[in-house]
Amino acid sequence: MKIIILGAGHTGCSVAANLAKEGNDVVVVDINSARLRELQDSIDIATVAGSGTFPDSLSRANMQEADLLISVLPRDEDNMVACQIAWALYHLPFIIARIRNIHYLEYPKIFNKNNIPIDALISPETLVTKYVQNLIQYPRVRQLHDFQNNSLKLVLLDVEANTEATHTTINALSLLLPDILWLGLLNNEILVPFSDATSVLNADDRVLFLIPEEKLRDAVDLFQSKIKPYTRIIIAGGGHVGKRLAVRLQDNYKVKIIEKEPKRARCIAENLEKTMVLNADATDPNLLINEGISNSDVFCALTSSDEANILSSMMAKKLGVKKTICLVDKPAYLDMILTSVIDTVFSPEKITAANILRYVRRGVTNICPLHGTSLEVIEIVVEGRQETSRVVGQQITHLELPEEVIIGAIIRDDTALRFNNETIIEPRDRIIMVMPIKQSAEVEKYFQVLL
Repeated sequence: MKIIILGAGHTGCSVAANLAKEGNDVVVVDINSARLRELQDSIDIATVAGSGTFPDSLSRANMQEADLLISVLPRDEDNMVACQIAWALYHLPFIIARIRNIHYLEYPKIFNKNNIPIDALISPETLVTKYVQNLIQYPRVRQLHDFQNNSLKLVLLDVEANTEATHTTINALSLLLPDILWLGLLNNEILVPFSDATSVLNADDRVLFLIPEEKLRDAVDLFQSKIKPYTRIIIAGGGHVGKRLAVRLQDNYKVKIIEKEPKRARCIAENLEKTMVLNADATDPNLLINEGISNSDVFCALTSSDEANILSSMMAKKLGVKKTICLVDKPAYLDMILTSVIDTVFSPEKITAANILRYVRRGVTNICPLHGTSLEVIEIVVEGRQETSRVVGQQITHLELPEEVIIGAIIRDDTALRFNNETIIEPRDRIIMVMPIKQSAEVEKYFQVLL
């Protein structure tokens, strides 16, 4: 597939790297020549130095041959203009654009081929806000992601000592919660499937499973001791994500925002009637102590500085906050941070890139990278008929998938099946699988319709 990416920021580079690894013909357009040279040195792509909003730049990128445009320029207005120009000149089959400002997102009707020609909108702030909100609503869950049109939840959590799940077999737990779909244990970045129903869970096991949304609370209670719901939240950073998170939380929690920039602090204070806004530095330990960090439940570090987020999270944890959630952009930092020091570390670029990639990968409708590992969970739709598909009409045991691939669920007619190795794959089945990211392209190709 020929793909043009406008913008070589964190998101553009991350998406370009993923698409190039999967064998796509990728061209990145950006005004920063030095950044483009660095990108070309690290991955096999073509680049064009120039503004993504200029017709000449689009022409030099051979936009007329493109199957897909992904516009992730820094400004929303530039993304909209670039998409408008690309559509007017080349009528591209599919256009994806990042739009951050909620004032645009509140009017989805303006985004169509007759107005602003964007087929799929990506809002990083919305995605990240929802991610953090899930972690606050389910305090001890390490990762939570929506599948099957939000009705099925992917859950990663640690088994606590002295709970119903401790020293209990998988079979016994399945009797307590029949709707649970087991994926396995996450051990040193490797997902180990349960060998059989007599497998036993122990304290500190990190387990991955799927569960219907309405059963999520019951499932969490099996693995972890019930705790008093969180009530006090401190957010470091009053940017787009920090502000949106406060808006979602302030009706049900006591929320404080610490914002270092005076003008921004005044602005968000005027718009958040139920949130206390402090114009201060979240890396100041005396401030955290004075604001009652030891009596707070969650500290969310969401500033634009990785270093400030890491430092303030470590301080908050040391000073007694129950849970720390830390936003980090730089991949090198992500690999270095220990979860024993900071409870949850996440990359907004990984979340955004995964959301973009689901529109690019054929048949894939959902992607969830497992943070801190080289694994991802995908949801793929089975297309074609028995004559045109490698998988339709096949038993699961006969599927020629890599050994590391684990099938977690088969959704048929919006219902999760209780399947076994003899289950027959049918057209339009939705299959949820865990696999190493490096094998994703091979697996997706295997599920594609034969020409």
